[in-house]
Amino acid sequence: MEMDMNVMQKAEVLIEALPYIQHFNRKIIVVKYGGSAMVDEQLKRQVIQDVVLLKLVGFKPIIVHGGGKEISRWVGKVGMEAKFVNGLRVTDEATMEIAEMVLNKVNKSLVQLVNELGVKAVGISGKDGMMLKCEKRYSGGADIGYVGEITEVNPKVIHDLLEKDFLPIICPIGFDDQFMSYNINADDAACAIARAVNAEKLAFLTDVEGVYRDFEDKSSLISEMSVEEAKAFVTGGGLGGGMLPKLQNCIDAIENGVSRVHILDGRISHCLLLEIFTNKGIGTAIVRDGDKRFYHEQDSLSREESR
Repeated sequence: MEMDMNVMQKAEVLIEALPYIQHFNRKIIVVKYGGSAMVDEQLKRQVIQDVVLLKLVGFKPIIVHGGGKEISRWVGKVGMEAKFVNGLRVTDEATMEIAEMVLNKVNKSLVQLVNELGVKAVGISGKDGMMLKCEKRYSGGADIGYVGEITEVNPKVIHDLLEKDFLPIICPIGFDDQFMSYNINADDAACAIARAVNAEKLAFLTDVEGVYRDFEDKSSLISEMSVEEAKAFVTGGGLGGGMLPKLQNCIDAIENGVSRVHILDGRISHCLLLEIFTNKGIGTAIVRDGDKRFYHEQDSLSREESR
């Protein structure tokens, strides 16, 4: 009996995923969700499908999301102008009010998408359970308003939700000693939360393919980096502005207990599944020094060796 090759390929894909499913069963993965994948409706649905699948095969996913483009849209809608200093949004009282409303709106729309796929999600901000305590963040000495730097993470509410089989979806609003609301950079929030819950993985969905040795040369994508290599990149001065703080966040996360960090192109359909469940992967993985990236029969060969 002849078997359809497509059917056999599907079986091979599932078997290839098995060691990864075994290794990460019951492990926490934090997905920082932003960029085009949040704006394009089809990509948004695919990311949520990926996260739901991760949940249903035994992972414990947590989504941390931003909403910068949406905040800017609403700031414009009410006749205000968005201002930025060194890439950080200047957040006065009126802007903070809009930011909090918009982020909570985005949050509940993501909750709804997960719920529609049959998994129970709960949307919270960093104010819930006093999760994200922060202080005012300055930008090069300039006061940019209600922008927060996280000083403390209390992950109890996250653990409680995970324990009861909910999928937490978190928007990066924090509070200070006076319980004032602060807008927090979503990358920073994802990194701090991943550290606080001892996540096995932290995945950043971005609008770039990953980290390049030379940004102008698209064939120079780095598929795997050690922490030492990542540090050399940060100090080497060859990185574009947006990638520098991301890479620093990755280093901080791994030095504080997160096993590995992935920088992925959220514009690629099902990028999370491709990165996590295949022996090739697609983005840049930053791993602890001496650690290897893949979990398959060839003695955890790195991506280059498996090509």
